[in-house]
Amino acid sequence: MRDTGGAGSDKDDGKPAADQRGVRRSRRRFLLGGLAAGTALVVGWGVAPPRQRLRATIGDAGHLKTARAAGTAVLNGWVAIDTDGTVSVVVPRSEMGQGVHTALPVLLAEELDAPLEAVRVVPAPIDKIFANLTVLRDTLPFHPDDAGSVPQGARWVAGKVARELGIMFTGGSSSVKDAWTTMREAGAVARAMLLRAAAEQWTADVATLTTRDGMVLHPDGRRAPYGLLAARAAALGADIDAADVRLKTPAQFTLIGKPLPRRDAPDKVNGRAVFGIDVRPEGLLYAALRMAPVLGAGVAKFDANKVAGMPGVVKCVDVSSVLAPLSGAGAGIAVVAQGWWQARQAAQALPVEWTASPHAALSSDSVMAGLAHALDTDDGYAYFESGSQDAPELGQARVVKAEYRAPFLAHATMEPQNCTAQVLDGKVKLWAPTQVPSIAVDIAAKVAGVAREDVAIEVTMLGGGFGRRLETDMVAQAVAIAMQTGGRPVQLIWTREDDIAHDVYRPAALGRYTARVAPDGRVLAWDSKLASGAIGHQYFPRNLGLPGVGPDKTTAEGEYDMQYAVPNRRSRHVAVDSAVPIGYWRSVGHSHNAFFKESFADELAHAAGQDPVTWRRALLKDHPRHLAVLDAVLARAGTPPDGRAHGLAVHQSFGTVVAQVAEVSVEGKEIRVHRVVCAVDCGIAVNPNLVAQQVESSVVFGLSAALGGEITFANGQPQQTNFGDYPVLRMGQVPAVETIVMPSAAPPEGMGEPAVPPVAPAVANAVFKLTGQRLRSLPLRLA
Repeated sequence: MRDTGGAGSDKDDGKPAADQRGVRRSRRRFLLGGLAAGTALVVGWGVAPPRQRLRATIGDAGHLKTARAAGTAVLNGWVAIDTDGTVSVVVPRSEMGQGVHTALPVLLAEELDAPLEAVRVVPAPIDKIFANLTVLRDTLPFHPDDAGSVPQGARWVAGKVARELGIMFTGGSSSVKDAWTTMREAGAVARAMLLRAAAEQWTADVATLTTRDGMVLHPDGRRAPYGLLAARAAALGADIDAADVRLKTPAQFTLIGKPLPRRDAPDKVNGRAVFGIDVRPEGLLYAALRMAPVLGAGVAKFDANKVAGMPGVVKCVDVSSVLAPLSGAGAGIAVVAQGWWQARQAAQALPVEWTASPHAALSSDSVMAGLAHALDTDDGYAYFESGSQDAPELGQARVVKAEYRAPFLAHATMEPQNCTAQVLDGKVKLWAPTQVPSIAVDIAAKVAGVAREDVAIEVTMLGGGFGRRLETDMVAQAVAIAMQTGGRPVQLIWTREDDIAHDVYRPAALGRYTARVAPDGRVLAWDSKLASGAIGHQYFPRNLGLPGVGPDKTTAEGEYDMQYAVPNRRSRHVAVDSAVPIGYWRSVGHSHNAFFKESFADELAHAAGQDPVTWRRALLKDHPRHLAVLDAVLARAGTPPDGRAHGLAVHQSFGTVVAQVAEVSVEGKEIRVHRVVCAVDCGIAVNPNLVAQQVESSVVFGLSAALGGEITFANGQPQQTNFGDYPVLRMGQVPAVETIVMPSAAPPEGMGEPAVPPVAPAVANAVFKLTGQRLRSLPLRLA
C-alpha cells in the first residue's frame, strides 16, 4: 500500500567528482570548440527543457488498442488498461535474451501498483518517445569520474539530440538505464490519473486514497479496480505530467529488486516464441544468397538460366546495389524459391563471375602491419592526459613496456541473419529480428522508394544480437528481393557460412604500453597508445547516412577511462581506416582494451614485486565501488585447489564495476577454466536473476573469444566459415559461474556487457601464475 505523494521529481544522485586539477583533456577542447561555433538559436534550444516522453506522437496511440478489448483506455503512450484489468505495457527494446520483456514492465508496474500477472507486453510502434537517449549520452568521451559542468551539459544536450533523432536502439547495455525514469514516470502518471478518477467518482479527497494490486482504496473500505476506472481516467485527460508525481524510493519498492521469473521462458521452452526465422505470412517465398567471397568484389555476371529449371526456383535477383559501402553483406545474387533449401541449393549451383577487388591482397598480417605503422608514425588523439610523461621525477624510474594484440571477431549469433519483407501496393511490411527498428524502417523506405510512414515493422524475438543486429544489410537485401516477387512476402535467411564470412567484425587492435615504476614500486607514469579501426566512422555512414568523422570513444574506452590512480598518465588512440567491415560487438572497445589494461596492471604489479591484489588496492583507494567488488570477489573465490591458479581482473564499463576471479589449470598446452567468480556493482538490480543470467552469458561469450575466437584474412577472404573453425565454448568447457550482486540504491547501470571484458585478462593472469608465460595476444595460446 502506498500514500499519494506531493509534487516532485525523481533525480539521479550525483557522484562525487574526482579532483581534476592539472588534468588536460584534448577532447574537452574539441567539445568546447564545437559549442563555441554554435548560434544563439542552438544555445537557446540546448537550455530549453527536453521534449516529453510520455505521450505518443502517432495520434490515437493505436498500438495499445486491441481488437479483443474495445474498451481499452489509453492513459499515455506507454500504458493502457482494459476493462478486465489487463495492463498493456509498451516495451520499446528488442528481446534478444537479455530479459527486457521481464525487466522493463516491472518498472512501470512498480509505480502503477499493478500486479505483474495482469501485465502484458505490447510492441512499440516507431515513435520518437521510444528513442534511446542514454546510448547517445554514453558515447561522449568523458571520464566516469568527471562530474563537472562540461560533461553534465554535454550529456544534457546529447539527450535532447537523441530525443529529436528518435532512434529506437537496443544496445550499449542501456535498456534498463534508459527506461529507469521514463517508464516509472509513465506508471506514476497513470496511477495519479486513476486516483483522480476514483476521487471524482466517490467525491473524495484524492490525498486520502491509496493504491494496491491494481485497485484504488478508500479509507472507508471501498475499492475500485483499475479496469473500472481506466475509461474515466482517460476521459479526464492527461494533463498530469511527470513533474506532478513523486516516484517511489527504493525502500518502497515491492517489485524492483526481486528475483522474478522471466516472462518469456515458458514460450521459449514450449516453442511458441516467434523468432525472425519463424514468421510465416501467407504466400511466403524464401531466398538464399550467393555473396562475393572477397572483400570489395562485385558481380561481373551470372547466368540465371542455369538454375531456372531447378525445383521450386522462382527467380534470381541481384541485390548488390542496395548495400552501403563497407556493409557486412557482400555484393551478390539472391535466389528465390518455394522453399529455403531449394533456394540454397540453387544459389550454390548458380554460375557467378566476380569482379576484381582492390582488397584481394589483404591479410591479417597486413592489417597488423598497418596498425603497427600507424603507431610508429601518428601521434593519435589524446582521450586523457594528466601530469606529464616528461616529469623530472621519472628520470630514475624503471621502464616497463608491453605490446598487446586482439584479432577481428565475428558475432556468431545462434539465429543467423534474416529478414522477411513484403512490398505490395506501395507499402512495405517487415518482420525482422532487429536491434534498430527505426533505422530498419528508414532503410526499407529508401530501398523501396516509399515514404517512411508506408513501412510497417513487426520486431520478433532475436536469437542473439551482440551488436550484429544493429546493422541493416539483411533488411536492405530482403526489401530489394521482395520488390521482385509480385507482392508475395519473401524470407531471406543467411547460412552460418554467410554469417561468419560477411560480418561487421569486432576491430583488430594493437596496443603499446609504457610505464615508469619507482624503486619503491609506485607507478609514476602510464602511457598507452592504441590503434584500430573506428567503428563509428563506418556505422554512421552505413546505417544513418551521417558522416563518420572525429574521435570515436569506443576505440579507447576501457583504457582512457580507467580508475587506477597514476599521477602522470596519457591515453591515445590512432584511428586507422579499415577495408574490413567493422561493427559494434558485445562490450565494444572494452572487449580488448580491458585485456590490454588489466594484463599490463598485472605486469606492473609483478615488476614492483607486489601481489596483484595489493597493487590494485593501492591504486583504487579513492574508488570505494571498485574496492567493494574486489573484496567481495576475493572473499567468495577463496584459495585455489592444488594445480590451479586464480587470476584477477577489475574493470568498469557501461557504468558497472566488475571484479572477476578465474580459476584456471593448464594441461600441456590446453588452458582450462573451471570456475569464474564475478562481483558486480550495477546500481540497483531491477531483477537479480537477470543480472546473474547476464553474467553467466557474458562469461561464456568472453571465454569463447578468449580461448578460440579469431577471424583471420588471406587474399581478401575471411578464413573461418562455421563453428568448426570459429569455435564457441562447448558445454563441457563451460566453467561454474558464481555471481555476487552488490547491494545498491543507486540508479541502475548497464548489465548486458560489463562481465565480458574482465574474462580474458583474468584467465591470462592466472596462466602467468601457472606457467610464467605472459600471453599478450588474443586468443590465448601457450607456446
